[in-house]
Amino acid sequence: MTVALEEAAVAYEVRTAHIPAEPLDLNRIVALPLTPARQPLPKLHPTPVAALLQRAYYRLITGGWCTGALIDTEGARCLYGAIHVEARGDQNLESAAMNLLLDTIGREFGNDVDSVPSFNDAFASGHVPTRMVDRAADLADARGL
Repeated sequence: MTVALEEAAVAYEVRTAHIPAEPLDLNRIVALPLTPARQPLPKLHPTPVAALLQRAYYRLITGGWCTGALIDTEGARCLYGAIHVEARGDQNLESAAMNLLLDTIGREFGNDVDSVPSFNDAFASGHVPTRMVDRAADLADARGL
C-alpha cells in the first residue's frame, strides 16, 4: 500500500509540474479580526433562576464550552462552571438552577443521568449540553422560577 501511495504522489507531481503557482499570501485574504467582538447580553427572563440560566447559556456561547474541568486554559467552562460563575456566590440560586437543569436533562435523556457534570462530560461537543441550558432557562421562565 505504501508503494502505491508513493507512486501516486510521484505521478501527481509529474502531472502538475507544468501548472504555475504562486505562494498564497494569507494576509491578503484574511481581513477579519481574530477575536470576535462580544455581543451585548440579550433581554433576560424576569425570574432569577431563568435569568441565571440564560446568562450561563450566553457565557457558554461566547466564552466556550469544555469538558473535564470547571474552566479550561482558554477560559471555556463546563455547564456547572458557567452556572457557578453567573450565580455570583448565591448558592441557593445556583442550587435551584442546577436542579432545574438536571430535571430538564432528565426530561430529554431519561432519569439515568446522575448529575450535571457527568452529563457534561459525556459529550465531545458542547452543542447538546449548551442547548440543555437554554431549554432549562425557558422551563424556569415557564415555571416562574
